[in-house]
Amino acid sequence: MKKFILTLALILSFTLNLLAQNSNGVEMADSLRSSGKIYVVVLVISVVFIGLAIYLFSIDSRLKKIEKQKQ
Repeated sequence: MKKFILTLALILSFTLNLLAQNSNGVEMADSLRSSGKIYVVVLVISVVFIGLAIYLFSIDSRLKKIEKQKQ
């Protein structure tokens, strides 16, 4: 019962924090969107994530090869 009350209190505190934020919008995002530069930001983030995914898959395949050689 104590865990439930503690969990409920944490959830409520997080939601109250979210509701307390300013709802006027983010000025930087609005200016990037209006000038069309938001697409550059999205492209750069996408390239970084794709690069990380390729790197992790290559490490995984190398690790699998090493594991097979050990057996």
